[in-house]
Amino acid sequence: MNSEKTRILAHLQAIRDNRPHHFWVGTMVAAVSLFSMVAAFGTAPDSMEIRGYQRTVVEHLPLAPDTSNVTESQAFVREERIRRGDTVASLLSRLGVQDEQAFAYLRRQPNTQPLFRQLRPGKVVTARTNESGELLTLTFPLNGSKDNLLVIEKQKGEFKAGEQEPQLTTQVMMKSGEIRSSLFAATDAVDLPDSIAIQIADIFGGDIDFHRDLRRGDRFSVVYEMLLDQGQPLRTGRVLATEFVNNGKSFSAIWFESKDGQGYYTAEGKNIRKAFLRSPLEFSRITSGFSYSRFHPIHKTWRAHKGVDYGARIGTRIKATGDGIVEFVGRQGGYGNLVILRHQGRYTTHYGHLNGFASGLRKGMRVSQGDIIGYVGKTGWATGPHLHYEFRINNVHQNPLAIALPSAPPLAPQQMAMFKTNADPFIYRLNRMRGVDLAQLD
Repeated sequence: MNSEKTRILAHLQAIRDNRPHHFWVGTMVAAVSLFSMVAAFGTAPDSMEIRGYQRTVVEHLPLAPDTSNVTESQAFVREERIRRGDTVASLLSRLGVQDEQAFAYLRRQPNTQPLFRQLRPGKVVTARTNESGELLTLTFPLNGSKDNLLVIEKQKGEFKAGEQEPQLTTQVMMKSGEIRSSLFAATDAVDLPDSIAIQIADIFGGDIDFHRDLRRGDRFSVVYEMLLDQGQPLRTGRVLATEFVNNGKSFSAIWFESKDGQGYYTAEGKNIRKAFLRSPLEFSRITSGFSYSRFHPIHKTWRAHKGVDYGARIGTRIKATGDGIVEFVGRQGGYGNLVILRHQGRYTTHYGHLNGFASGLRKGMRVSQGDIIGYVGKTGWATGPHLHYEFRINNVHQNPLAIALPSAPPLAPQQMAMFKTNADPFIYRLNRMRGVDLAQLD
């Protein structure tokens, strides 16, 4: 090894004497690399030494399962909303169903005919198919109040159809808005369902007359239930808590149920339900208020108008403004079709010019506040469709828009602890929304 180093150095010396300086710089770098290689060769252990450190380890490893013979039919789930002008064939086509056997079954079975008769736009229909488009399951919402589903399912090569109750889940929703023209316009602006808007009007109907008391800038917040079927909104549920600021005055209501009853209460446990609603209609306009002197449009004379006229379309529903018993139902002179309810002995309410009465309404029948008792019409002395509403105490006419209405009883002291536990989460949500403009919080 030493003789090899001597030979290399002598060779480099001879070259250096005959080459420029920059060449020697590169040559020295190469020489350093060469010496490094020589050193490495000199220090590396030989193969015999390596074998002394080797050892054989035998380990049993599990074999991966053989999936070459496993076949599984993939299922595809699609949802489609029924469109105007849809047929069953066009709906199934969009759902990816390519199954003549299934279509023939749907056409000939009596219990699948609602599928053809109830193609209402907006319904969400779900289909499960295999890779080739054969129908495995079809779920179709049926009309009616029970929210039942028509389910067609393929079992062991044969189709079966029947009604099923949906497995509903509940989602709590939160929304708020501001009144600019009307309650419905404000709720539409934040995509709040009409059914919730109507509940808000019913809840605060004893304190706020939604026909004449609303002001631009009034605000509302509401916590409510949305019922879902397979993750899709099916319908709204109950208002759980709500707040309405009308002309600077705040009203709040929280739903509470116990073994002693149920209803809406303020945060302090006061029952917000009044013995009477301010208005017997959900929404309308006042065409003639309570007055001791008014020019009669038919008799062309000045006379007292001891009630309130609400203009509305024929057929608009009329509600009982308080719990009571039907004292009269039928036709009576200038009132036309008339309903008289007696409440708590000395109070009576009169509903005149009706187009018709609620089904089954009869004398002596007990009704609850908010029950539908009839429909707006123009029978009797009426120049157009409207409801004539009177409120009397001991048969003396009172102005229903101005009289102080009595409240229902508050919560008992022993119920307050349970009520507070139930109410606190909803109060927190209402407080959270109070400072948010047109919020939509889930």
